[in-house]
Parts: sequence; structure tokens; C-alpha cells
Amino acid sequence: MESGQVTTPFGRRPISLALVRRQQAVAEIKVGKSAEKWKVFRDVSAAMAVLGIQSNSLAVLDALLSFYPENDLRHDATLIVFPSNAQLSLRAHGMAGSTLRRHLAALVEAGLIVRKDSANGKRYVRRGNAGDIENAFGFDLSPLLSRAEELAMLAQQIVAERAAFKRMKENLTICRRDVRKLISAAMEEGADGDWQVIEGIYVELIARLPRTPSPADVSTILEEMQMLKEEVLNRLENQEKAENPSGNAAHIERHIQNSKPESFNELEPSSEKEQGAKSREANGIQREPLKAFPLGLVLKACPEISDYGTGGVIGSWRELMSAAVVVRSTLGISPSAYQEACEIMGPENAAVAVAGILERANMINSPGGYLRNLTRRTERGEFSLGPMIMALLKANGVAHAKAG
Repeated sequence: MESGQVTTPFGRRPISLALVRRQQAVAEIKVGKSAEKWKVFRDVSAAMAVLGIQSNSLAVLDALLSFYPENDLRHDATLIVFPSNAQLSLRAHGMAGSTLRRHLAALVEAGLIVRKDSANGKRYVRRGNAGDIENAFGFDLSPLLSRAEELAMLAQQIVAERAAFKRMKENLTICRRDVRKLISAAMEEGADGDWQVIEGIYVELIARLPRTPSPADVSTILEEMQMLKEEVLNRLENQEKAENPSGNAAHIERHIQNSKPESFNELEPSSEKEQGAKSREANGIQREPLKAFPLGLVLKACPEISDYGTGGVIGSWRELMSAAVVVRSTLGISPSAYQEACEIMGPENAAVAVAGILERANMINSPGGYLRNLTRRTERGEFSLGPMIMALLKANGVAHAKAG
């Protein structure tokens, strides 16, 4: 097939090795291969962002395909179209000449078409005595046939990702609505609990969502919003159990099916009375009191966690705990591992432990496993944050800091 030959562009336009490889790949199209041209065009349209082209480039490609007389791109056909720029401009909805040339170059760069230039750069066809095309100079559409399967897979991937993103946004919308209404109901009906704090966490989550969120943004916020919903339901369930101790457990279970759901305490732990005191007295072992060390000392020992605070600054224990949640996710520590650490160590101390793990992250193979180990040792009375903080202070060159 003539279009499989490597040619160089006319004039000052350079040729790259990538362009040479693309032309060589065209020569390797399997005998008998064909593809419906408008199906390939739809695949290109779906994958345009991945291919690095714009909608105007698609308009030019649409115009080029309209000059190819057959519906199918075939291996045994001459896949070169040779319209003038004036003809192309008309079919591309009156596109200006400079814009047309720019988008033709973009299609070449994306590997969707190949230029086959004549000696003088003109586009034309040379026919034999029988009227058959002997040689043609213009734009070769063979790359579309060569990459038909690849383009179809790209399009399917993009469509699947868009559908998943749409579902994720819908789930976030529903979860936001549920959390907002549950909090409002709890506050309006005077349910016991620090609902102002919970509402503050909800508002903070919404504020973190960008105006144009990426899939990663939505995924992160959705995960935390779902944990917040679980925490709200958990608190409401616990209150109902306290008010109706002899009630039917199956009746008050509500939406929570897990007998030990992961709490949202990692985002905004409850008070010392609710969590810390219980964890310190577990198994008769006296734990370190919450906030046993000044926050400033902790930040000197673990300066890296400040990068995860709002604006790169941590000014309170609450901000430290919020930053620890982000670090927990970044290090791959599971929510259950962090929740268990909050229950055993106390929420502030668990945040300090995570900050310490971040400081030594390059030396720890499994941050989640390491935190679980510290939690177990704390439960047995074998671990204290003091030596860890002092060791980090020494490693960071703070020689005379004291934990007083």
C-alpha cells in the first residue's frame, strides 16, 4: 500500500522520529482490515482529551473524512484525501486559514493523520489511463485504520470513567443531603451531643470541594462524608440505646448493619470524657493523659505534618487531628487502624503517633501495620509517646526541648 511509505513534509516543516515510526506502523496494517470511518471518528471524539486535541481539530478531521468517498476505511484502498485549504475551510464551517493549518498540525502530532506531500507541496491525484489512482498527495487517513482498536479502547475507557464519575457525584450529593438533614434533625430536636462540632466538620468538608472537582477530589470527600454519616447515625443510635435500654436491638439498629462500624472520630474525635478516658483505663492500665505534651513541642518533633494543615500551618489540637486524617489516607493507613488507635491511645495521642510515623515514613514499610503495633503495645502498657517524641526532637536537632 502506497500510504505505508515513509515520506517527509514539504518546505521547512521538520520530521520527527515519532512521525517516522507512525508511518512505519501504517505499513504494518493487516491485510483485509477495515473500519467504519464514522465509528472511528466517534471514538476519536470521545478520547479527544487523552489524544490532546480540541473540538476544532475534530471539525477538521470530520471535514477530511467527508472527502473520503467510501464509508469504510480499508487496507486495500487509497486512504489519501487531497482537498485544498479553501475546500477544507468550507466543510469545517468556514474556519480561518491560520486556524485550519494549526489544527491540521495538531491532528498530525496526535498521530491521527499523516501528510504525504508532493514535490511542490500541492495536493493532487495522478491517475492512470484507466482512471485508477496511481499516486495521490494530501492527507493520509491510514493511521485511523491502523489505530482503530486502540481508539475504540480509549473511548470505552473514557466513557466508563465518565459514568463512574457521574455515579460518584450522585452518591456524594445524596450523602451530603443525608448528613445535612440528620444534623439538622438532631439539633432541632435537642439530641444530646456536640452537634455544632459535627456541623463544623460537615461545613469544612463541603468547603474543601473545588468548584470544578476532579474524580480524586470527589472520591476523597465522598469517603469522608460517608464516615461522617456513619458517625452521626452511630451517635443517634447510641443515644436511643441509652434512652431505651430494654428496647429491641434489631429495631434500633437502623441503617448501621456493622456491629462495630468505623467511626468518624478520626476526623473530629469526641471529647476526652467520651473517648480518651475510656481508652486510658482499658484493662486497668493507666494511659498517658490526652495532650500530655505541648502542641508546640509536638510540632517541633514532627514538623512535616504542618504541610497538611490549612495553609501549611497547624495552630490547635483540632487542626493537628484534621491533618492526621489526611496523613492517614496519604500513608495508606486504614480507617479501622486509625479508629482503633483513637480508642486505645486517645484521639490527640493517635494524631501525634501518625505525625511521628509521617516523620519516619521513609523508614517504615507498612505505616498501617506499624500503627496497629503501637496500638497493641499501648494497650499492654508497653508504649509511651514520650520517648518517641524525644527521639524525634533529637533527630531534628532540637537538643534542649523538654516535654514539660
